[in-house]
Amino acid sequence: MSQTILVVDDDPHIRQLLVFALGKAGFDTREAGDGEAALEMAGEGPDLIVLDINLPRLNGLDVCRRVRAVGDTPILFLSSRDDEIDRVLGIELGGDDYVVKPFSPREVVARVSAILRRSAARPAAEALPTPTPAGQISRGRLSLDAEAWRAAFSGQEAALTVTEFSILAALAGAPGRVFTRDTLIDRLRGPGFAVTDRTIDSHVRNLRAKFAKLGGHDVIETRAGVGYRLGPCLGGEA
Repeated sequence: MSQTILVVDDDPHIRQLLVFALGKAGFDTREAGDGEAALEMAGEGPDLIVLDINLPRLNGLDVCRRVRAVGDTPILFLSSRDDEIDRVLGIELGGDDYVVKPFSPREVVARVSAILRRSAARPAAEALPTPTPAGQISRGRLSLDAEAWRAAFSGQEAALTVTEFSILAALAGAPGRVFTRDTLIDRLRGPGFAVTDRTIDSHVRNLRAKFAKLGGHDVIETRAGVGYRLGPCLGGEA
């Protein structure tokens, strides 16, 4: 069965170019010219979304944020600027890869194929739920609101990136479990994505620093040689 790719760009010429190239590679395609149409079509369950960042009515980063709030459909960003902010923010929000315009249609097809191979490589036994659990979670003085992407300690909100929140939500969703770095990488991006052990460690350091400023020195515990788990979140030293 052919896989379906949703192509989202406000430039009809670019859409036509990508639809032709993807179709020639054996993919079924759908098209959307703005962010609102993209969200509606994303609900139909495409296998991957090729998503322009600069869209009318709802930009690509907002579309990605909303898609990621309900599922893990792979996303390949298109950016009109070779700009590190777009890259970092796009990946932080959950994009799987990006291509900078102007691009070769063959490059886009190759990246789409690579992302889909990585997604298919996830063993069934290792399948993981979406990055953040539904509803609210509380432990000690820590509270998480997954729908609002809000984290607070003793009622003081912590300004977290999407990746930081997703790591914390994963730990809080199973407070007795020690998560290895590999498990957290799989939870966030899927196997094969260019996230390393150092990346996870960096995010955890940032989380600890942000909560320490609010008195939460014990939010995340390290298990040497294994990984991380949620701490008691009572305000003591970790």
